[in-house]
Amino acid sequence: MTSFEAEPTPGQAPPPDAVAPRDSTSSAPTSVGRLNDTIRGFIERWGSVWVEGEITSWNVRGGNVYGRIKDLTTDSTVSVRLWSSVRQRMRGEFAVGDHVVACVKADYYSRTGDFSFGVSSLRQVGLGEQLERIERLRAQLRTEGLFDAERKRALPFLPHMIGLITGERSDAEKDVHRNAELRWPQVRFRTRHAAVQGDRCVPETIAALRALDADPEVDVIVIARGGGDPQTLLGFSDERLLRAVAEARTPIVSAIGHENDRPLLDDVADLRASTPTDAAKRIVPDVAEQRAVVSQLRARLTGRLTQRVSHDISQLEHLRSRPVLRAPESMLDTHSHHLWVQVSRGRETIERRLDAQRRRAAELRASLRALSPESTLARGYAIAHLDDGSIVRAATQAPAGTAVSITVGSGSFAARSEGPSRVSARPALVDEDPMEHPTPALRMDS
Repeated sequence: MTSFEAEPTPGQAPPPDAVAPRDSTSSAPTSVGRLNDTIRGFIERWGSVWVEGEITSWNVRGGNVYGRIKDLTTDSTVSVRLWSSVRQRMRGEFAVGDHVVACVKADYYSRTGDFSFGVSSLRQVGLGEQLERIERLRAQLRTEGLFDAERKRALPFLPHMIGLITGERSDAEKDVHRNAELRWPQVRFRTRHAAVQGDRCVPETIAALRALDADPEVDVIVIARGGGDPQTLLGFSDERLLRAVAEARTPIVSAIGHENDRPLLDDVADLRASTPTDAAKRIVPDVAEQRAVVSQLRARLTGRLTQRVSHDISQLEHLRSRPVLRAPESMLDTHSHHLWVQVSRGRETIERRLDAQRRRAAELRASLRALSPESTLARGYAIAHLDDGSIVRAATQAPAGTAVSITVGSGSFAARSEGPSRVSARPALVDEDPMEHPTPALRMDS
């Protein structure tokens, strides 16, 4: 402890370092240094103390540990510090939620006025009450399926409206806004402020969550908070909040604390972000990256199209080089000559058949004319018909008085039979007996 020597000057107030804190007045105040040294001297007389509690914060920096130990029945906490040399002598590993007994000694830094306890010995007793309660709730929610990957909703590729639940004027809010807008400047936010620790944390966060979930313009909701010791993050492991998150229809992102902080909200939410900054990076795409992807896809498409067109041009040139396409008229000439030959042959065949049929028709015509009754009549013969149209073939068919129609080579005339005549009226045929066919005597009627 620093010793102070009072050196009062007659007629003037004593210097601050010369005034003990208990003797200070408004006209003779003590100095900050003497006040801190007085407090430090008082605290050093406490010596070492054994305390029992639950670890609520355990941060390792440079081999040293800076943490907090909470009372088992109240919310009282103390700040503790373990130097690396002390930590190396301890057995086992310690973590947040451990129920421990620690030997601590108060230490007050007179230069900064900071108060903490140095730990010289630490041993585990069991799980802390809060950690045990959280673990029971974790097991219950896992059994109900609230942690299952199948129930988690996928985030939209590019949300047009982001709902944000965070503390008012908090660094988490600034981090989410800044990093999201850097990645996609057109992104919009609808922010609801809520207490992020203490008794108001759970009801205010639930109210903000339900308001944003009912908003049809909100595509995704982010619950963000900066880092803190597990004691201050207990609200994000509250069963009421977890069930409200599970019932929400909008995808929810949990961005609570730092990478090592794992409240139960991280397991129930559709996506867990290690920090608010990480949440901003995961809910909106990077416009520069998307432009690069588009450029890459366009280059690939251009290359594919160029390759396809070049291949088709090559195939077309190959086809055009074939004789049938290089001189297509040659194929037509060959077929036209073949067609001309076939037509000539067909024409000759038809003409020969027509000539043969003409000769055959002439022969038949001549034969028909030779056999025709007209030819006989033209040579001077006549045909006698009775009234019934029958031809007189025997003289007995035309007795006397029978009307007969006589047909000659040119026309016909009427006659009447005089009866059979012994004299033949027609030229005698060779070897024919004139009496065998008696000719009726005819008389022409006037």
